[in-house]
Amino acid sequence: MSHTTVLVTGANKGLGLEAARRFGEMGWKVFLGSRDIERGRAAADKLAADGADVVLVPLDVTSDESVAAAERLVREHTDRLDVLVNNAGAPGHLVNPADTTPEELHGVYDTNVYGPVRVTHAFLPLLQRAENPRVVMVSSGGGSFAVVTDPAQGISKMHELAYTSSKAALNMITVRYAQALPGIKFNLVTPGEVSTGKFTATDMNGHRGQLTVTEGTDPFIELATLDADGPSGIFIDRLGPVAW
Repeated sequence: MSHTTVLVTGANKGLGLEAARRFGEMGWKVFLGSRDIERGRAAADKLAADGADVVLVPLDVTSDESVAAAERLVREHTDRLDVLVNNAGAPGHLVNPADTTPEELHGVYDTNVYGPVRVTHAFLPLLQRAENPRVVMVSSGGGSFAVVTDPAQGISKMHELAYTSSKAALNMITVRYAQALPGIKFNLVTPGEVSTGKFTATDMNGHRGQLTVTEGTDPFIELATLDADGPSGIFIDRLGPVAW
């Protein structure tokens, strides 16, 4: 099997679908992870019609059983996984900190923090069989202390606990993976442009962003295509490094 294999979670729409499309155009075998099977099937069918080698993988990152079933399905098609893109995410309900309960945090963390850990843990054996395995974690400028404490950044005025803290947790988790598993590149992206304050238009933000999903996935492609000498434990957007 000489082709590159990639699994993208949350790939039935938005950034995940665009990343999957771009990987397909590169000739990679794409495992399209989708919690919504019907939307996932429609997305996979469209990519296949455009010539991509794509396999629909029903995948709910909040479910141990679903993740285990997804790993078994991928294993039926390949003996290794070259790239894992942990893209699936949840925005929460933008609850003011004064009104936030643990339940609000739990719902967001289950997708944004526990989800990438569930998926990474399940697919680690397949990743370790690849010659140059890469894991791309999709974070946010909102996970950066430097960004959130900058009054010039719009997200500094978005008063909530769940989403931003979940992405900060994901950042730390990714760095710790990178330190503990030097044979795999673990890196982080934000689909926005921190220095310009621009972000990608997606369903999650009501399509208010100024960047296209293609622009937003530029750093996905950059980190997914790192060579064996590439970095691990970094955080970037499409313009360059992002401060922690």
